[in-house]
Amino acid sequence: MSRSLKKGPFVDPKLLKKISKLKQGDRTVIKTWSRASTIIPEIVGFTIGVHNGKEHVPVFIVENMVGHKLGEFAPTRKFIKHGGRIQREQEQKMAQTEREQVKVVKEGK
Repeated sequence: MSRSLKKGPFVDPKLLKKISKLKQGDRTVIKTWSRASTIIPEIVGFTIGVHNGKEHVPVFIVENMVGHKLGEFAPTRKFIKHGGRIQREQEQKMAQTEREQVKVVKEGK
């Protein structure tokens, strides 16, 4: 369920205060733990460091992000690829072909 239009979008007051102190287009990273804050037009053009549970991920805010939450742009989980034996074999074949190509290039010089 979405937030009531009567209430308006949620933006952390501390975040708004930090942004109001900076000039438009300033490249300093503003650190925040408020992943639930909605991106509003006033913060377009700033770089915000959104906490993902481990570190602050720098997110440059552009117009297309307005209306979304800050947390959407800082993933909290690291994807470790699927695979196993078959994937490993394919990677080894690719590495072998790259080595062969490098040899051919070196021999050609």
